[in-house]
Amino acid sequence: MTTPEEFRRIMGRFASGVAVVTTAGGGRSHGMTATSFTSLSLDPLLVLVCVQRSARFHDLVMETKVFAVTVLAENQAHLSAAFASREATGWAKFDQCSWYPGPVSKAPVLNGGLAFLDCVVTDCHVGGDHSIIVGRVDELGVLNEAGTPLLWFEGTYRGLARNAPILSARRP
Repeated sequence: MTTPEEFRRIMGRFASGVAVVTTAGGGRSHGMTATSFTSLSLDPLLVLVCVQRSARFHDLVMETKVFAVTVLAENQAHLSAAFASREATGWAKFDQCSWYPGPVSKAPVLNGGLAFLDCVVTDCHVGGDHSIIVGRVDELGVLNEAGTPLLWFEGTYRGLARNAPILSARRP
């Protein structure tokens, strides 16, 4: 029988980018590290993030109905770890970085990341012990043209070797 531990180990074989997702409203804020973040649609522009329903972030983002995503750069593993921690909460999580309010959501966008997306929640779907939160992208931008992404693979942070050989630059 497949166990959650085995599932986690197998899914760890799928490399993913790392982002910090934030929300703010009513004088409160929160942020979390996410590897379950992806684009969903080009028309309209939609993204999704999967959030554990018992997480503090879940309730606040459902209340504020906005979130910002900062795609982390390779040198920001410390921020990923900080936002993944359950020790600090609210504004305290933002003490380790500089940030500015997103243009639409006013949720924190972290400086030094590769890119940001500023979103409004459009839907929320139950997916086991998580919610699949869908956001309409109202603003987005590149923060660092020359940076390389922070990756998560086999339970650890990795970088991307820009000059690694590939078979083809074309998509299958």
